[in-house]
Amino acid sequence: MFKRLLLAFDGSTHSREALSYAIGMAEALHAELYILHAYAPITSSSPLDDADEFLDLEQAEAILYEESDPELRQMAEEEKHQLTDTLEARELELKLLLIPGDPNDEKNTIMEIRAGTGGEEAALFAADLFRMYSRYAEIKAWKVEILNSHTTGMGGFKEISFKVAGDSVYSQLKFEGGVHRVQRVPETEAQGRVHTSAVTVAVLPEAEAVDIDIDENDLQIDVYRSSGPGGQSVNTTDSAVRVTYKPTGLVVTCQDEKSQHKNKAKALMVLRARLLAQRQEEEAAERSANRKSQVGSGDRSERIRTYNFPQNRLTDHRIKLTVHRLETIMEGDLQEVIDALIAADRAARIREE
Repeated sequence: MFKRLLLAFDGSTHSREALSYAIGMAEALHAELYILHAYAPITSSSPLDDADEFLDLEQAEAILYEESDPELRQMAEEEKHQLTDTLEARELELKLLLIPGDPNDEKNTIMEIRAGTGGEEAALFAADLFRMYSRYAEIKAWKVEILNSHTTGMGGFKEISFKVAGDSVYSQLKFEGGVHRVQRVPETEAQGRVHTSAVTVAVLPEAEAVDIDIDENDLQIDVYRSSGPGGQSVNTTDSAVRVTYKPTGLVVTCQDEKSQHKNKAKALMVLRARLLAQRQEEEAAERSANRKSQVGSGDRSERIRTYNFPQNRLTDHRIKLTVHRLETIMEGDLQEVIDALIAADRAARIREE
C-alpha cells in the first residue's frame, strides 16, 4: 500500500493527505503493537497472534480514503470491519491487563457454611452445598480439608468450615459468599409443599502469619470435651479448642481432630482468615464511595442465589443469570456460573477505568 501511494504521489493536496493519513495510521498501529508486545510475556496466550491484521488495517483505511473504485472500496470496507473487531478485542485484552489484580486470587480459601432460616431443611441444604463445593474442588484437582463442623440428627450441618487448597482457589470461589436460598419440598414435609430455606456462605482467603500478626497476649484459649457424635478419644478427652480474640471478642472453635494441638492450629488458621477478611472489608468500605459496580457487596447477608428444585433452576441475582440444569450444578458443575461472575466483575471494573 505504501509503495503504491508513493508511486502515485504527485505533490497534490489529495496525494499528500492520503499518504499522511496512511503514515499516521501505521504509527498508531505500531504503537499499539509495541504496547501489546510489552505485555505479551505476562499473558497465557500472546496477543500478537494476529499482528499482521493490525498492520493491514492502515491499508484498508487508506484505500477507503483515496480509492474511487467501488469493488476495491467494498473489499476494503469489509476488511476494515473485520480488522477493527480484532483491534477492539486486543484493546479489551489490554484493559484487562491494566486492571489491578486481586492479591488474594492465588491464595487457598476457607469457606464457612451456616444453616439459616428453615430449621432442619436449612441444615440439610448446608450439607448439599458442602457436597457441591467438594465435588467442584474434586473436578479442579483441589484438596478439601474439614476444619470444624456441627451435624444434625438427619445428616445436615448447622455449620461447617473447611479449607480448599490448590491453584488460584480464591479467584474462583470469592463470589460465592452471601445468602443462598433454596426452594424445594423438604424430606420432613409430608404434604408435598415447597418450602423456602436459606444458608449463609462466607469465603475467606487463607491468611499467612505475614498477612496477620496476632499477639499471643490477645488470645484466650480454652479447652473442653468434644460434643456430638464421636468415638474413641473424640468426646472422652479435652481435645476441643475455643480461641477468643480479646480485642474484638471474635470466637473460633474446633473439635474435629482428636489432637488438641491440631484443633488449636486449625482454629488459629480460621481466626487469621477472619481477621484478614475483616481488615479487607474495612478497606473496601473506605473505597465503596468510589466503587459502586463490583459484583455484589461481598456482604454475607446479601441474597445472591436461589436454587429452585421443582423448576430445576438456579438464579444468580447479582448478574441476573438463570440456568436450568440444577441437578448437574449440585454435582459440582459450577464453572459456567463462576465464569459468568468473573466476566461480570471484569466488565464492571473496566467501566470504572
